[in-house]
Amino acid sequence: MQPLTVFQGAIDRQRGHLFPWAPVALAVGVGTYFGLPVEPDLAVWWGIAALGLPVLALVVLTRGRVPLLLALLLALTGFGIAAAKTWRVAAPVLEFRYYGPIEGRIVHVDRSHSDKPRLTLDQVVLERMSPDRTPERVRVSLHGDQGFITPVPGLRVILTGHLGGPEGPVEPGGFDFQRHAWFKQLGAVGYTRTPALALAPASEGRAGLLVHRTRAAISAHVQEVLPGRTGAFAAAITTGDRSAMDEPTLEALRISNLAHLLAISGLHMGMLTGFIFGVVRLGLALWPYAALNWPTHRIAALVALGAGAFYLALSGGNVATERAFFMVAVMLVAILFDRRALTLRAVAFAALIVLVFEPDALAGPGFQMSFSATAALIWVFSQLREGDVRSRSKVVNWIFALVVSSAVAGLATAPFAAAHFNRIPHYGLLANIVSVPVMGAVIMPAAVLAALLAPLGLSWVGLKIMAPAIDWILSVAERVAALEGAVSHVPSPQAQVLPLLALGGIWLILWQGRARLAGILPMAVALMLWSQVERPALLISADGSLVGLMTPQGRALSKPKGQGFSAESWLENDGDPATQAQAAERTGFGGDRGALVFELAGQDIRHFTGRGAADRALESCGQGGIVIVAAETEPAEGCDLIDRTRLRQSGAMALYVSDRKLRRLATKDNPRPWNGRAQPKARKP
Repeated sequence: MQPLTVFQGAIDRQRGHLFPWAPVALAVGVGTYFGLPVEPDLAVWWGIAALGLPVLALVVLTRGRVPLLLALLLALTGFGIAAAKTWRVAAPVLEFRYYGPIEGRIVHVDRSHSDKPRLTLDQVVLERMSPDRTPERVRVSLHGDQGFITPVPGLRVILTGHLGGPEGPVEPGGFDFQRHAWFKQLGAVGYTRTPALALAPASEGRAGLLVHRTRAAISAHVQEVLPGRTGAFAAAITTGDRSAMDEPTLEALRISNLAHLLAISGLHMGMLTGFIFGVVRLGLALWPYAALNWPTHRIAALVALGAGAFYLALSGGNVATERAFFMVAVMLVAILFDRRALTLRAVAFAALIVLVFEPDALAGPGFQMSFSATAALIWVFSQLREGDVRSRSKVVNWIFALVVSSAVAGLATAPFAAAHFNRIPHYGLLANIVSVPVMGAVIMPAAVLAALLAPLGLSWVGLKIMAPAIDWILSVAERVAALEGAVSHVPSPQAQVLPLLALGGIWLILWQGRARLAGILPMAVALMLWSQVERPALLISADGSLVGLMTPQGRALSKPKGQGFSAESWLENDGDPATQAQAAERTGFGGDRGALVFELAGQDIRHFTGRGAADRALESCGQGGIVIVAAETEPAEGCDLIDRTRLRQSGAMALYVSDRKLRRLATKDNPRPWNGRAQPKARKP
């Protein structure tokens, strides 16, 4: 009984500090669902019900006084929420290559990976396809000569293009675009080289698209007043529209760790609502009657809350913005009830809301980085406040707070950023110290001023004020990015690394008492595992046209062009800054173009591409070994044949060498709804 008594005593000492653990328990259930190798069958759900109902009864009987029971109930709830969302968003996915007329209503405009304009359409009509098989949404990149329309949300268009179902990960464990598309009900993606033409004006798509059109109109106006990349930056931070940002500028912002300034998140929402709260309260304080008779702080909080809600709607409502708004809303509501605004409880409440409505966001960098930074900042400053760390000089205090907040946010988000984006910016602290104050002191107040003056046609005043500050931030990004050693590249970690890091960090922040130091252990284990990560010895693309062989010089690619997204992703996941062309020059392959040969774990491997690849592959099967061919072939004996028919079933492949034996993984090894191998029945509203 002694261990049980000690454990119960430890739990009792956490009383009053347990609510922030609620989203952690919920996230465990959500993460468990998405981490399953197969979709749960009916037997699993009966088991969950058999466990969940007694747990719920015990929670009610004990009035929620047993934390472990509550945690278990929340975990089961998170599992159910994730599954329910998966089935609720089920929609048709295109299962073949389509070429023909595409009709639909524009709901979003952005730019593709190749920097081309890209339209997301709903109310889709495809030639000779019944509505129950037609995707809810499709996304089409515009190539060739365009300019016949100005794409705006609500405009109904028609074009002729190529479509296909969303592709899965380019390697096992990689970013799963199929899952991402599934939760956006994006059933097909493609491109067109013919002009997009208008069928009906945007006014006919008024329902549900007013905010989108307002956003597009504001973005266009901002870029008209501030041309070039200055206006593109201003449009991004005011409306969330990044479509005008050029790739070199985005890359400089990423390398300098200033890309977060583009994302409408806690920084922007906090600056905006804080500025409005301060201005409204100051204005009321200058009016003696209001200052003496009105609850000025509550009025200011309500006005700031309304401004934050409008900013959320205008921005398009990504996870970081939603989290920021929920945080701000909790803080402002706390002010309304004369409670402390900035606490870990507010962070926990915001996390609960996001996980309930968007459980799929848990695995994304936006959720992980925004919540890790916010929780770390609140905890660190609460520790400093308890330690009574003060300075007589307000300027010194301000500088100290700026340095500490930049350093803490950078350290808290660094492992998640490195895991998702495979690089670590080394001068990010310096860049943020000289840029973030400009953002808060000049750009955000100027944006508010522009909004206030817009009804008078004087928004240009605020926009012109922010222009020099934006140019300063962009120049800082370019100079920092140009420094030698500005960024280092790291390989993608194993699946268990980020959960261990998150567990350790959460334990350090939330647990009360000296036992919180135990959180260092899982973090150390995670970093040790990451340092020993094993990358695949061979990668095979989903169509078999590209292979990547790991060599002492890095991954050698089979060709310098083609399958660029796969090539770029493989190299990034290796932590390799080389381009596809550079990787294709590495030694490792023998043979002629279109008929490469190499050896792996004692096995001969041959890779055939180009005209006649199928015939050459079948002829070589008699030599044994593994044959990879970028074509469909007849069944053959004498070799391990990997052709497009097989890859269509398995998806992209990765081969590992262990004890001179090859271990094979495929992206479709795990049947889940989003990869079409455990698909719930699609619906059309």
